[in-house]
Amino acid sequence: MNRYIALVLTTLLSISTASAQDASVERGEAVFQAECARCHVPVEFDARLRARWLTRTGGDLYNLIRTTMPAETPGSLTNDEYLDVTSFVLKSGNVPIANGAISVEALTSLPIVPEDEAIFAQEAFEWTSYNGDLHGTRYAPLDQINADNVNDLKIAWEFDMGPYGPAPESISVTTPLMINGRVFFTAGATRNVVALNAASGQIEWMWRPDEGQRFDDAPRKGSGKGLTYYDNNGQETIYLITPGYFLIALDATTGREIESFGDFGKVDLQKGLRRAADRKDLDIGMSFMPLAVDGVVIAGAAHSVGMRPVSSSNVKGDIRGFDATTGDLLWTFKTIPESGEEGSETWLSGADITGNAGVWSTMSADEELGLVYLPVESATGDRYGGARPGNNLFSSSTVALDYKTGKKVWHFQTTHHDLWDWDTPAAPLVIDLPDGTPAVIQTLKQSHLFTFNRATGEPLFPIEEREVPSSDVPGEWTALTQPYPTMPAPYDRQGFQEDDLVDFTPQILAMAKEAASKFRFSTSVFTPPSLFEGPDGTQGTLHLPSSTGGSNWEGAAYDPETGLIYVPSRTATSVLSLVHDEKVSSARYIHGGSRTPSVEGIPLVKPPYGRITAINMDTADHVWMIPNGDTPASITNHPLLKGVDIPRTGKPTRSGLLLTKSLLFDGEGVGGDAVLWAHDKATGQIVAKLEMPGAVTGLPITYMFEGKQYLVMSVSAPGTSAHLVALTLP
Repeated sequence: MNRYIALVLTTLLSISTASAQDASVERGEAVFQAECARCHVPVEFDARLRARWLTRTGGDLYNLIRTTMPAETPGSLTNDEYLDVTSFVLKSGNVPIANGAISVEALTSLPIVPEDEAIFAQEAFEWTSYNGDLHGTRYAPLDQINADNVNDLKIAWEFDMGPYGPAPESISVTTPLMINGRVFFTAGATRNVVALNAASGQIEWMWRPDEGQRFDDAPRKGSGKGLTYYDNNGQETIYLITPGYFLIALDATTGREIESFGDFGKVDLQKGLRRAADRKDLDIGMSFMPLAVDGVVIAGAAHSVGMRPVSSSNVKGDIRGFDATTGDLLWTFKTIPESGEEGSETWLSGADITGNAGVWSTMSADEELGLVYLPVESATGDRYGGARPGNNLFSSSTVALDYKTGKKVWHFQTTHHDLWDWDTPAAPLVIDLPDGTPAVIQTLKQSHLFTFNRATGEPLFPIEEREVPSSDVPGEWTALTQPYPTMPAPYDRQGFQEDDLVDFTPQILAMAKEAASKFRFSTSVFTPPSLFEGPDGTQGTLHLPSSTGGSNWEGAAYDPETGLIYVPSRTATSVLSLVHDEKVSSARYIHGGSRTPSVEGIPLVKPPYGRITAINMDTADHVWMIPNGDTPASITNHPLLKGVDIPRTGKPTRSGLLLTKSLLFDGEGVGGDAVLWAHDKATGQIVAKLEMPGAVTGLPITYMFEGKQYLVMSVSAPGTSAHLVALTLP
């Protein structure tokens, strides 16, 4: 007999034998508590029905329960009891069914469609890359969580990162991924990898590196910023770079090293480097993840902070592409070219003496064009470049490479001969403008926004080379001009003049002027550093933004539906001052001498201290700007401000953003309050202020799994270990 016909007959017979009475939700609950509650809870049925049973019928569910439950003794209940349990399961799963009795005919023909079917018609949505996808837009087209219910969000689960060693991290900036029902993230100073169930937060596997001396010597310890997922022809793979600078490949389903990759799962990134000739140490590592695309894994490079380098030379931050399956080296792109190579003419004394110019942040890619976009940092050192005269390609640039060959397709240098630590700090956003033009958008520490055709590198808004101040520091070389995008306008303040001084009260303004009198002002965002206690007696140059932004590694978010980009930035004064200290460095000058002045703890600059700016990329107009949080208690409670009405100032932190179909979420970052903000993305208006167990220090992500939308982020609070926290609707 045809198996399908036999199954139908069995189904009809089983239902007909149970038709003596109506099904009852109340009786079903009693049977469930007696026979099923030891293995199941009613709260699970909503997600299970949405994930596997949409548009099927109550009869289908009845037959599954009747033939498989209870697990130890399937078929041991009466058909009437199975019908009662089915009605209870459907009711618990939010299928529209009345309390009390329901006829067998109505139950078995009932479509399994939850009452809010329109919301749950959305497909499952995964967060597959650090910024959502390879384009880096941090946008998710989800709206189950929206302005009407965002205030109802509750913690679904928390994960304590404290046990991941060698000692608990109190601050974590990791950003998780979610693929195939698992949340992946890094934890602990040694950079362990953990996989959790996306719905429950239960641990599924973990992996721990053991790097010994390599870890002890690493310049970039800590859990880092996150991981890379790649489906390598069915082999689900997690790639990461360890503090000791190994490229690791793990099986995403088990957490075990993929032994066919490199040397039993790892590639030693210290091999093949162009090292500094006069240094025995190896100052290189990474806190970000590699990028995996189309069979290639691309690894960047990071170094120790370069404000006070021990030398003007360092290991060079070459970018390398590896075979995603074998780990074999495919290509190397030299961000500091060798003699005779393109760009070498911009190193007037040759490039052998210098180093750095790595990609320490995230990258993005365009699979249609076959391009990877590199945000390249500055060369050694961050404040003095007398040993490297010239514009210094390809430092402080956006560079597009053919990711199969490593060949440069185009580049644009956003800072010539960088003296400000204007590293290109975040992945270029790969977007389509509202008119369909393919573009990449580069955010920068100096608060410039550059927009290029992503295939050719042609600027989409005019860029001008403008004359800038020159340096009077002995031995320094400065570029005569620097590039300025004419559109859009900068999204944060640049330079530092007297009218930037804080003026809450006349007394505070007078104190600010007195504090500033010891320093030079900046007439430009490219005003160079000056000597501490130099010939004019000043202690350095006051500057905006600082070397940490403006914007930084948190990047920005782009809305493909409206063409708006949302950029978080920080407004904090810095002092560019140089000293000669042969006990610290063989370089002629390094950063030092001055601390950033304040007015008895009140920042020297006017608020807002941090902001979020929305920019229309069709017109290049600023649409709105809001402070990134409430006024700090140190300001509202300051004795000099007693009785003074202080507007909302925000904080000198950089917010991590997440954009959905209707909302813009932001956490205040390291040093911020323990809240997650939700804004109307069209206006910036606050929709919700959600109290969190700590400051949101990693970038928030979202995903849809088993019919529920989640928000997940790392949070940090003083005196305790960092946590990963998931929010969802009750």
